[in-house]
Amino acid sequence: MAGLRFVDVLDAASFDGIPPCADTRFDHRTCDYWEDAERGAKLHRPGLLTSAAPPPRPRPSIEGNPFAAEREPAANPFLSPGRGASLNALIGDGDAEADDFNPFVPTARLERPMVAGVPRKLALLDRGRGVFGSYAKVGYAGETSVAYAQFGPLSAYPRALRLRDLYPQLPASPLPAVITCVASTPDARRHGYARELIAEVCRDLSGRGFAAVEAYPDLTRADDETSAGRPGFWLHCGFTVAVDDERFPVMRRELD
Repeated sequence: MAGLRFVDVLDAASFDGIPPCADTRFDHRTCDYWEDAERGAKLHRPGLLTSAAPPPRPRPSIEGNPFAAEREPAANPFLSPGRGASLNALIGDGDAEADDFNPFVPTARLERPMVAGVPRKLALLDRGRGVFGSYAKVGYAGETSVAYAQFGPLSAYPRALRLRDLYPQLPASPLPAVITCVASTPDARRHGYARELIAEVCRDLSGRGFAAVEAYPDLTRADDETSAGRPGFWLHCGFTVAVDDERFPVMRRELD
């Protein structure tokens, strides 16, 4: 496995590197199965791979409206006397002047997730930017992407949260992270790439403060139709069977 490297999906270039599914009916790049518990699907939907920026929303004219008279901005008592901080200064868009310092506004600027002008799935994977971090990794053997994993906090995946709620015997606190998807390309199977990728994801999640991680295989589907692998795979990755169910078992690993 020399040369295996891992790339976080954080932009259009890394998103384009997500490998294809073994079953061409499905597509990691358009799958919202875990994010949408009601209507989510794993299917390949080419229309979701392109996205144009939404047109600017027109602002209604206030001309002749006696209830929309322009007013001076309200004074902010927490800013330097005689000055008002612009919205851009507070949210990090544009240059804030030195004397617009507000001690009640965090000085660190959180990175904003991508929303407009990107494929729907990339926007979903980027939701944790500035707070959680990336929600997906791609494993590369040389210059070829060979494996993919999607993960994150339970709150990011309503279907996983709903499934977990079926098992009250699972620890309620602290809530684990979840790996919702792991896959390798057909030509790359039996090389251990997926296991290496999961090991990297677990190291990452541990560094982000999670005490445990879970996965929810679906044993009602064929191998290439399920996104969360098989129990045997997770056992090889250091997981244990937290809930032994003939349809939807729960695999769990405590993190260091």
